[in-house]
This record gives sequence, structure tokens and C-alpha cells, in this order.
Amino acid sequence: MSSEPTESSFLTLSEASPDRNDEIDSLPSTDVSSAVNGDEDDDAEREWHESLQQLELLLTMVLVPYVGKYFGRKAAYWGWAKFMEWKYPVEIVVTNPGIFKGTGAVEAAL
Repeated sequence: MSSEPTESSFLTLSEASPDRNDEIDSLPSTDVSSAVNGDEDDDAEREWHESLQQLELLLTMVLVPYVGKYFGRKAAYWGWAKFMEWKYPVEIVVTNPGIFKGTGAVEAAL
């Protein structure tokens, strides 16, 4: 037997090879720059979600209770003044609204 391929065996191999080349050519090509940008986008999106969670924690743990305490005290003072005016014939007058608001803010912080 000769080790040289015959013409018929060459045709057989060349007919079979386009299928293999088609499989190789049909592999998805990835662009290196798009893969790097995709990783950066994922990192940026993850950091964005972490920032949103931190803002949510700031709102729920600090701002909402402070604001609620401040406005709750204002509502309590207003309600107490209305009750005293109804129950007793006295008039409640805040002489300095700035100090009154400042005192309410300081009390709410404590």
C-alpha cells in the first residue's frame, strides 16, 4: 500500500472538510474589547445597586425617624395647644417661632 493519498481519497476528504470548517467558522466570535466593557458594565451596575441600598438604609434608618419625631412633636404641641384652648379659656402664643422650631429640632435629635 502506498502512503500517498489518491485522488479519490483526496476528494472524499475535501468533501468532508467543509462541514468541519463550517462548524469552526460558525463558532461565536467574541470581541475582547466588548468582553472587557461587559465586565466594567457589570461592575458599574453592581456598584449602582450598592449605592441605592446605602441610600435606602440612610433614609429608613436616619432621615425617616428624625423627620417623624420632629413632625410628631410639632403635631403634639399643636394638639396640646388646641386641647388647652378648648378645656381652659387660655390662649397659647408662641412668642419666638425660630426658637420654638430650633428647640423642636434639638429635642428630635436627642
